[in-house]
Amino acid sequence: MSGHGFHVHGPHDHELEHAASGAHGGSHGQHAESDSAKEHGGGMSTTSKIAMCTAVIATFGAIFAYMGGATQANAGIYKNNAAIKKTEASNQWNYFQSKSTKQALAEFARDTATDDARKQGWQAKVARYEQEKTDIQTEAKKLEAEASRWDAQSDEQMHQHHRWAQATTVLQVSIALAAIALLTKNKWLERGMFGVAAAGLAVGVLAALHL
Repeated sequence: MSGHGFHVHGPHDHELEHAASGAHGGSHGQHAESDSAKEHGGGMSTTSKIAMCTAVIATFGAIFAYMGGATQANAGIYKNNAAIKKTEASNQWNYFQSKSTKQALAEFARDTATDDARKQGWQAKVARYEQEKTDIQTEAKKLEAEASRWDAQSDEQMHQHHRWAQATTVLQVSIALAAIALLTKNKWLERGMFGVAAAGLAVGVLAALHL
């Protein structure tokens, strides 16, 4: 009632006012969101793109670092195996030399013996030592070949390790450029970050291909 200058609102009046206010505010919010979307071209902002790329680069960097550590460990193991085989081959050659000395003594005894039976006995020992020397020489050469193969594998793993380390370092530089680009909003640094990241990934591919 309004007889004394007062106007009493009913519950429905408050609801209508609230709805109108909400619609008005919603209209402003939609316009603001639309303006924001237009400002960023309707897509992801530059900052978000750099942050996402940095996360991807860091992931690859972690993988490359792991591979670098693994190949370095393998190189050490293979080099140790090569050293073991070289030691075994050296022992075989020492054994070969021992048999050669015994053969030489048996030949001397055979040549100085006056009894035919004794000569035949020494000759049998000479033949046995000769056969043993052949077997020992074959084993020694086999061990040397195995040592060479282990050395070659160790060198290959070390080469891969250097490749992985190079790729990891380049990606770390790329991440540093990304951080500076975010702070300075410099487009050249942003492009440089992508270029350096591509170079790091390329080196990683070379490492994976054993090149």
